[in-house]
Amino acid sequence: MARIIDGENMNMIGHNVRKLRLEKGMSQQMLSNKLETLAIYICRGSISRIEDKQRTVTDMELYGLAKVLGVPIQSLFEE
Repeated sequence: MARIIDGENMNMIGHNVRKLRLEKGMSQQMLSNKLETLAIYICRGSISRIEDKQRTVTDMELYGLAKVLGVPIQSLFEE
Protein backbone atom coordinates (compact mmCIF):
# COMPACT_ATOMS: atom_id res chain seq x y z
CA MET A 1 0.00 0.00 0.00
CA ALA A 2 1.35 3.40 -0.95
CA ARG A 3 1.95 6.02 1.71
CA ILE A 4 0.05 9.21 1.09
CA ILE A 5 1.51 12.45 2.41
CA ASP A 6 0.16 15.85 1.39
CA GLY A 7 2.70 18.54 0.59
CA GLU A 8 6.38 18.48 -0.25
CA ASN A 9 7.78 17.40 3.12
CA MET A 10 7.68 13.68 3.86
CA ASN A 11 8.70 14.05 7.52
CA MET A 12 8.92 16.67 10.26
CA ILE A 13 12.31 15.76 11.73
CA GLY A 14 14.82 15.96 8.89
CA HIS A 15 16.29 19.34 9.78
CA ASN A 16 16.84 18.34 13.42
CA VAL A 17 18.33 14.97 12.47
CA ARG A 18 20.94 16.79 10.34
CA LYS A 19 21.59 19.42 13.02
CA LEU A 20 22.03 16.89 15.82
CA ARG A 21 24.13 14.55 13.67
CA LEU A 22 26.52 17.38 12.80
CA GLU A 23 26.67 18.55 16.43
CA LYS A 24 27.77 15.03 17.36
CA GLY A 25 30.42 15.05 14.60
CA MET A 26 28.83 12.10 12.80
CA SER A 27 28.75 11.48 9.08
CA GLN A 28 25.62 10.06 7.51
CA GLN A 29 27.44 6.74 7.17
CA MET A 30 28.39 6.74 10.86
CA LEU A 31 24.74 7.37 11.79
CA SER A 32 23.67 4.54 9.51
CA ASN A 33 26.23 2.20 11.10
CA LYS A 34 25.13 3.06 14.65
CA LEU A 35 21.47 2.47 13.73
CA GLU A 36 22.46 -0.93 12.37
CA THR A 37 23.67 -1.97 15.84
CA LEU A 38 20.03 -1.51 16.94
CA ALA A 39 18.82 -3.64 14.01
CA ILE A 40 17.47 -0.52 12.29
CA TYR A 41 18.67 -0.54 8.71
CA ILE A 42 18.71 2.87 7.06
CA CYS A 43 21.37 3.24 4.37
CA ARG A 44 23.42 6.44 4.01
CA GLY A 45 21.34 7.52 1.02
CA SER A 46 18.13 7.15 3.01
CA ILE A 47 19.62 9.21 5.85
CA SER A 48 20.24 11.93 3.26
CA ARG A 49 16.64 11.71 2.03
CA ILE A 50 15.32 11.86 5.61
CA GLU A 51 17.41 14.98 6.26
CA ASP A 52 16.10 16.53 3.03
CA LYS A 53 12.53 15.59 4.09
CA GLN A 54 12.14 13.45 0.96
CA ARG A 55 11.56 10.17 2.85
CA THR A 56 9.10 9.15 5.54
CA VAL A 57 10.29 7.83 8.91
CA THR A 58 8.76 4.82 10.67
CA ASP A 59 8.20 4.72 14.41
CA MET A 60 11.07 2.24 14.83
CA GLU A 61 13.39 4.50 12.83
CA LEU A 62 12.30 7.51 14.90
CA TYR A 63 13.10 5.59 18.10
CA GLY A 64 16.51 4.54 16.76
CA LEU A 65 17.43 8.02 15.54
CA ALA A 66 16.63 9.52 18.94
CA LYS A 67 18.55 6.78 20.77
CA VAL A 68 21.66 7.02 18.57
CA LEU A 69 21.63 10.83 18.64
CA GLY A 70 21.19 10.72 22.44
CA VAL A 71 18.08 12.90 22.61
CA PRO A 72 14.44 12.45 23.62
CA ILE A 73 12.17 11.71 20.66
CA GLN A 74 10.30 14.98 21.23
CA SER A 75 13.46 17.01 20.60
CA LEU A 76 13.52 15.75 17.00
CA PHE A 77 10.27 17.68 16.44
CA GLU A 78 11.37 21.00 18.01
CA GLU A 79 11.75 24.00 15.74
